[in-house]
Amino acid sequence: MTSENRRERLREFVQARGFASLGELAASLEVSESTIRRDLEQLEREGLARRTHGGAFWTGESDTIQVFENRRDDSWPAKVAIGEAAAAMVEDHDTILLDGGSTTYELARQLVQRPLQVVTNSLPVAHLLSTSESIDLVMIGGCVRGRTAVTIGPMADAMLRSINVGKAFLSVAGITERGFFNSNMMLVESEKAMLESADRSVVVADSSKFGKVSLSRLCGLDEVDTVITDTGLQSQWKEQLESTGVELVLASPENQSAT
Repeated sequence: MTSENRRERLREFVQARGFASLGELAASLEVSESTIRRDLEQLEREGLARRTHGGAFWTGESDTIQVFENRRDDSWPAKVAIGEAAAAMVEDHDTILLDGGSTTYELARQLVQRPLQVVTNSLPVAHLLSTSESIDLVMIGGCVRGRTAVTIGPMADAMLRSINVGKAFLSVAGITERGFFNSNMMLVESEKAMLESADRSVVVADSSKFGKVSLSRLCGLDEVDTVITDTGLQSQWKEQLESTGVELVLASPENQSAT
């Protein structure tokens, strides 16, 4: 079996199971566990798996749920770094809320093996985390917005108003001096309910979102606790955020660490 064929079979095995141990992968492919580890490293670099002690979780697309078409665009390394920086803010056994953005999906990839309670309105995030036995998953109901596969609307808002989480991680389409924006009015109403449900609110957005406005305003800059973005952020926006008292965390795509 060529290495290319072996890696394809490994990919199919992990995708079908959701989680696979080193032992069962080695036995199935009739190779050593050290070979499996190297193959899983490659799978993780491609964004398709998340290695854990003793195995790997599938974090790529499923047969039924498409994740994000732009997972290989130029901004994706920044989104991955932001996800890692956000994961560092999450403590074991926290109760957190994740919305349906591409950056929050990268955060979810970092959390699959953690003991947490996670609330989400995102079908891709829920599908990803449903493979983890350590996560207590709560899915928000409502109308599914097809393009982004998130639940929104009155039913979602009512459910959000009935819960409380320690931290809410939200993505946005634009950030200006006036605040944070998203492109769908019903989505913004649900995100407002998310802010109200959280003891601490965190916006995760790559630096390309700054200076852009969108259809509906979520809230002012000073109405969130923390903003996590990448080191490409221009100095004028650093000063703008810091002047409002918002905690600013910069994540470096080069070494995938927060600064």
